[in-house]
Amino acid sequence: MEKPHVKLRTKDRDHLESLISKGKLSAKVFKRATALLELDRGKTLTAVAETLGVNRVTVMAWRDKYKEQGLKSLEDAPRSGRPPEISGRQRAKITALACSEPPEGHARWNLRLLADKIVELEYCERISHTQVAKILKKTS
Repeated sequence: MEKPHVKLRTKDRDHLESLISKGKLSAKVFKRATALLELDRGKTLTAVAETLGVNRVTVMAWRDKYKEQGLKSLEDAPRSGRPPEISGRQRAKITALACSEPPEGHARWNLRLLADKIVELEYCERISHTQVAKILKKTS
């Protein structure tokens, strides 16, 4: 038998086994935990990859990440993303405006009218009618 690709600490092995036995994991965490346990048991990278239905390089990446970060490697790193431009408070104001009486000369609010009024009332600097539609769709 070859030298194991990963040598888990006893505490880490116990934690991974308890995670897997609970059955309340996302698929990616389950696969990563299983891969680490299998590598610790002496399985080859190729065998683990075939068992989990992933590429051998993926298993190597999980192994290397575990060596660097420990059990933190099970979860994805937070991703930077574009922060929301419209806060919850602004969304509430937009929803309240849509539920209010329409301006004179209009039977009801339409999305473009709402978008114009939102900017006029300075709820936000700019907003498109499609953004207004998305906000209202989430609240209905």
